[in-house]
Amino acid sequence: MENKKMNLLMFSGEYDKAMAALILANSAREMDIEVTMFFAFWGLCLLREPEKVSSDDKSIYEKMLGAMTPKGPEDLPLSKMNFSGIGKEMMLDMMADKEAPRLIDFLNGARKKGVRFRGCKLSMEIMGFKKEELIPELEIIEAKEYLKDAMASDMQLFI
Repeated sequence: MENKKMNLLMFSGEYDKAMAALILANSAREMDIEVTMFFAFWGLCLLREPEKVSSDDKSIYEKMLGAMTPKGPEDLPLSKMNFSGIGKEMMLDMMADKEAPRLIDFLNGARKKGVRFRGCKLSMEIMGFKKEELIPELEIIEAKEYLKDAMASDMQLFI
C-alpha cells in the first residue's frame, strides 16, 4: 500500500483496548502503512516504564495520581469484567493457553517496526507524567500537531 498513513488516538488506559490498538498498529506496519499513535490522558499509562516512575518534583496531587494509575502496559486493567484484577488474570491465562502474545509484546513489536509514538503535552502536564518516565521513543507534541497529522492520514481511529 503505497504512501498510506494511519493515525490512532489512544485515550483509553485499558488492557484490551490497548491490545486492539497495538494489533492494528503492528498489522498496518506489516502492510507498509505509516502509523502514528497519539496518546492522551489515560492512554499515556500504556507508555509508562515501571522502573522509571518517580514522584520527584511533583505536587501532592501528581504524586497521588501517579500512585493510583497503572505503571505500564502489563498493569492496565480490563475495560469490562476486570473484577479487581481477577478477570484480567483469567484473560491472561486464556491468552497463554492459546500462546497469544501479551500486550508488552505488541508494544515492543510496534516500537521495533517504527510506529511513531506521540504524547499530548497538556495531558502529560495535567497528569504530572514526565518524559523520562515514559518510553524513549515518545515525542511530546501539542494537540494542533496531532490534528495536522490526523488530517493528512488515510485513516484515523479513536480508542
